[in-house]
Amino acid sequence: MTTLMKRFFLLILVIPSVGYSQFLTKELINYREGIYPPLEPSIIINKKNPDNIVAAVVLDRTFHTFDKGKTWEEVIVESPYGVYGDPALISDAKGNFYFFHLADPSGEGRKGEDWLDRMVVHKSGDGGKTWDEGRSIGYNPPKDQDKEWPAVHFKKSYVYLTWTQFDKYGSTDSTCQSNIMFSISKNGGKKWSKSKVISHIPGDCIDSDNTTEGAVPAVYLDGKIFVAWSNDEKIYFDRSFDDGEIWLQNDIVAAEQPGGWDMDIPGISRCNGMPVTMIDNSPGKFQGTVYIAWADQRNGANNTDIWLTRSKNGGDNWDTPYRVNKDESDKHQFLPWMAIDQSTGYVYLVYYDRRAYDDLQTDVYLAYSTDGGGSFSEIKISETPFIPTNSKFFGDYTNISAQNGTIAVIWTRMDEGKTSVWTSIIDHAQLEGK
Repeated sequence: MTTLMKRFFLLILVIPSVGYSQFLTKELINYREGIYPPLEPSIIINKKNPDNIVAAVVLDRTFHTFDKGKTWEEVIVESPYGVYGDPALISDAKGNFYFFHLADPSGEGRKGEDWLDRMVVHKSGDGGKTWDEGRSIGYNPPKDQDKEWPAVHFKKSYVYLTWTQFDKYGSTDSTCQSNIMFSISKNGGKKWSKSKVISHIPGDCIDSDNTTEGAVPAVYLDGKIFVAWSNDEKIYFDRSFDDGEIWLQNDIVAAEQPGGWDMDIPGISRCNGMPVTMIDNSPGKFQGTVYIAWADQRNGANNTDIWLTRSKNGGDNWDTPYRVNKDESDKHQFLPWMAIDQSTGYVYLVYYDRRAYDDLQTDVYLAYSTDGGGSFSEIKISETPFIPTNSKFFGDYTNISAQNGTIAVIWTRMDEGKTSVWTSIIDHAQLEGK
């Protein structure tokens, strides 16, 4: 395996912070002078070995553990195409890990003409210890590629990717379009199909409410592909039953998103309510249920909430959106992410929450459902609140993974303008025994 990387050995002990939480949390990486501030974390549990967990953090840091989070090792991943954020991780049925990110071949960032010219995927067959040099996906100059997320087939070596393609990122030109794209690899990430547009209604290129963004694919046991995204105060849904060759002639509106996905949260430099799509592949009675979770401000600009809808017939019909957070306050819950434990069908969501405060203090909450999304319980998992500063970039997402009763949660916090990334590894039995 060709490897371009630097390795750092970290022994991160499980030492509680000051404050109360029944779950132990720990800092995975803190702010360091000279490197890009850590944020936008991703985490995934090995499908073959739940003690092996891999995390990734902007821009180029990955972490792995073989003892369920007691100790972690840090690896810096490098690529000839550059590494420029939006880290996204997935694990396949064989226990391989895939690390996706944006590209920056020139290393000049936004100043370079080839910034965001493609996505890159690295593969690890040893639990995250080493990564190959990466494969290019979606190269289509001069268009820009952004906001990618992957999925894998439940049994086959198929890997899927959806993302947003901009004619020109950030352009205010009324003729500039954004579209949702799709590509598939049928040989474990080595070769990728030519990318194709799957959205039928294009958005603008401003990177705001009228831009098509937030595509997260989900794959059923038999290979059916489902994906949803936001645009123009709606959540659109599409699907393919033949490995992405043919998609719906017209996208389905799964839910309204009043106020759009681009929202203002005090203290957060930018915040989104983009959807996350998941499907239940468990042997339970809710198998085949498709879930979409997101945030919006339908109850007012000072009252962001987490919402969930589900479909039991492949997306033809969708339930009335259900509010996941139980508080009755006019406070903010924001930046959700969702996971399904495919051994049980249990649904988990992580999000930031300010219900307990009248200022910008922010907690991290976990919600979970054991009845197919019919009802949710909530519990605070962060030990102490943090106060973000909107003059510093906070990142665009949290992340969560669940496998065989283990839940791995990862999030960003900010203290005095400096970000750090934290994890909590939880057994479902701990939730039931709260």
